[in-house]
Amino acid sequence: MPILLALGAALLFGLVFGPHWWVRRAMQQHATERPDLPGTGGELARHLLDLARLEHVLVEIAPADHYDPVANVVRLSPGNHDGRSITAVAVAAHEVAHALQHAAGDRLLAARVRFAPIVQGFEIAAALVMMTAPMVLAFVHSPALLALQVGVGIALLGVRLMFNILTLPVEFDASFRRALPILETGRFLDAGDLPGARTVLRAAALTYVASSLMALVNIARFRRILPF
Repeated sequence: MPILLALGAALLFGLVFGPHWWVRRAMQQHATERPDLPGTGGELARHLLDLARLEHVLVEIAPADHYDPVANVVRLSPGNHDGRSITAVAVAAHEVAHALQHAAGDRLLAARVRFAPIVQGFEIAAALVMMTAPMVLAFVHSPALLALQVGVGIALLGVRLMFNILTLPVEFDASFRRALPILETGRFLDAGDLPGARTVLRAAALTYVASSLMALVNIARFRRILPF
């Protein structure tokens, strides 16, 4: 029985931490500066947008890489905006691909944009539920009620995870039906660099799922400090 419990814990650990670890490792592995590349991630993003006649879409530096369909902005982290690496190039192409999806009226992307505020509401509700949990225990003195509240918080945060899993087709379309062909046909990377780009594009597609799993881990850590 202890062996089964240990195996189960190891499997759960791998399922939760594995994607996040792999995404970070894939990004870092190919983030080495390459002076031989023709431009930075930010320059490539601007070039690709101009080629697609999306001059109105801006390219900005931000804490995290993403495309904002409301503001029509491709946002790249400092390392990918100013970096000249396989990771910078691949991530820039991935985020530009989302802009191309938007311009083409992609239905799945439109659905994600439409439901994103609702999912964000669930996240805010989850944070409020978890923040008020200790106060509920202090006033009500009911571990059972506190356990229920923590369970509700985890369930609310789980909505984000399910949402990101259900919208994975949007991410894989951006990476492999749009970004990778652009990098191949445009010869922005040599053939020898394309396997690394594929790895980075796969990691870019899984970033949101990995971050959702880590959010659940943070909830679990909070649960461990509660007095029951």
